[in-house]
Amino acid sequence: MTIKVLGPGCMNCKTLERRTAEALKKMNLEASIEKVTDFQQIASYGILRTPGLVVENKVIVQGRVPSVEQIQELLASHVA
Repeated sequence: MTIKVLGPGCMNCKTLERRTAEALKKMNLEASIEKVTDFQQIASYGILRTPGLVVENKVIVQGRVPSVEQIQELLASHVA
């Protein structure tokens, strides 16, 4: 599974990355987490507000930082 955290590297982006890693660990899932800071790449996903979370090239979160539990729910729907 490929996961991307989209954003300029702000505190919210770092929090989203940390919570995503924690959710993956709790779910015993392996995935690579890539940070995307290039604004052109971020825009190519149609993200209007950062941070954004992309799983297998599909945007699942933008403009907010969900809880670890919410991220687990979002990931579970993409693993099934």
